Amino acid sequence: MYRALALAFLRSGLEPTPENARKLLARLRLDVAHRNGVMRVFLDGEDVSDRIRTPEVSAMASRISALEPVRRKMVEAQRRIARDFTAKGGGVVVEGRDIGTVVFPDAEVKVFMVADPMERARRRQAELKARGQEVDLDNVLAEIERRDRQDAGRALAPLRKAEDAIEIDTTNLTPDEQVAFIFNKVRERIRTSEV
Repeated sequence: MYRALALAFLRSGLEPTPENARKLLARLRLDVAHRNGVMRVFLDGEDVSDRIRTPEVSAMASRISALEPVRRKMVEAQRRIARDFTAKGGGVVVEGRDIGTVVFPDAEVKVFMVADPMERARRRQAELKARGQEVDLDNVLAEIERRDRQDAGRALAPLRKAEDAIEIDTTNLTPDEQVAFIFNKVRERIRTSEV
């Protein structure tokens, strides 16, 4: 959702200021929906799920996420969406840099995923290449490190591990291994809470 708003900022040409954020947020509609088993992100009805995965959008998302009007609106929207999905039967899995500390501090299970920055850069480069975008690995690494510093150092909802989060280092794990690890930890937590 932050990336969708970042795309809106880039398209508008507006500087990422609190005042401009209020203007954009007042007229934009951000939604997420399950389509064919995949979560999709919509900006004013347009599916922007693929368009929000560019380095430019990543950089802007980090900038706007520090703005108080953006934070307030996004947290409200994320909580509303989670309530809606939960009301349809079942729970939700939500990811983001402040999900366990700010958005859902009372979540039953919190997972804090880390990985070596170079491995993250390789993964991001491969993801972008699969979308037809050629990017330099050193530039991707520099952007990841810059965004981590910026997000960890911001005053409003900084990137940090929740005290009760389970940490997983994914550097040497395949996606299937990551899912298996998390699934087992969730099962352990739920079993423990039922006792």
